[in-house]
Amino acid sequence: MSAPAPPTRPSEIVDVFLVAGEESGDRLGAALMRALRERTGGQVRFAGVGGREMAAEGVASLYPIADLPIIGFSAIPRRLPKILRLMRLTVKAVVAKRPHVLVVIDSPGFTQRIARRVRAADPTIAIVQYVSPSVWAWRPGRARAMRAYIDHVLALLPFEPAVHQRLRGPPCTYVGHPLVEQARNLRPNYEEARRRLAAPPVLLVLPGSRAGEIERLLGVFSDAVALVRDRLGSLEVVVATVPHLVDPVRTAMARWPLRARIVVESADKQAAFRTATVALAKSGTVTLELALAGVPMIAAYKVTALEYLAVGRGAAPAVRRHAGATPPGRGIFPA
Repeated sequence: MSAPAPPTRPSEIVDVFLVAGEESGDRLGAALMRALRERTGGQVRFAGVGGREMAAEGVASLYPIADLPIIGFSAIPRRLPKILRLMRLTVKAVVAKRPHVLVVIDSPGFTQRIARRVRAADPTIAIVQYVSPSVWAWRPGRARAMRAYIDHVLALLPFEPAVHQRLRGPPCTYVGHPLVEQARNLRPNYEEARRRLAAPPVLLVLPGSRAGEIERLLGVFSDAVALVRDRLGSLEVVVATVPHLVDPVRTAMARWPLRARIVVESADKQAAFRTATVALAKSGTVTLELALAGVPMIAAYKVTALEYLAVGRGAAPAVRRHAGATPPGRGIFPA
């Protein structure tokens, strides 16, 4: 993390409107809210769209973010009317409130469309993108296009400001990753480290935080679990998920070849990270958490035939780089 600036107390209350489209963004948004409250001496007011963690920090979300998660191009058509309605609702709320700044967090397919519409409706509202899209992994032209509606990018990774400068993207500042502050909660103590090496091995399964990811990946993961069990025999399986997906996860796991334990709360997930022997994870932010925890992993992602034709085989290296949050050409684990 970069060194924190000294707290400053603004002459007026700063209004910040945040939009997070999924669970990982909700966690980042909550951490940002805490930091802003500390930096401003409490002279800040929040509104927006978020989940449980942002709600705990004071955001009354316009709607549940569980209504938002989609995966891939093929999921869009059947949910497009709802997505567009929520976009319009969000844009209308931002423009009506006229905050000092709009902060759109990750989920660029949703949040950047909101940013573009807000910029068109009221150019006086400053717009910040928290979490740079992976322009260093694929579709680098997005960086330059963002200049039209993003005033500043807050980057989680240290190489991203240089990437945006090279690609002529918006001004970009490396602010560090809040997960680094959680490292001590992810790393095992002596007894937990011994459990990692003991029998039976603990397989931690992380199938994602979107309904579409669960639908696509849990069947594949089930097959993988069966193969591991056949080769190793005894196996302890822990599946980490989010509250609004517990029921579909449990339904899918009813067909699994062995019983698995489901964990939902943050403390239980962190405990699972500390004792896991190995992990099978959906490519994304969670792979960075696994890296911090020192858990060997395989990252997976599944697309439809339409998406494969649209993106092509080039998507595989991009997933490999994005999953480990590493620059191009520096993949660090199998994907």
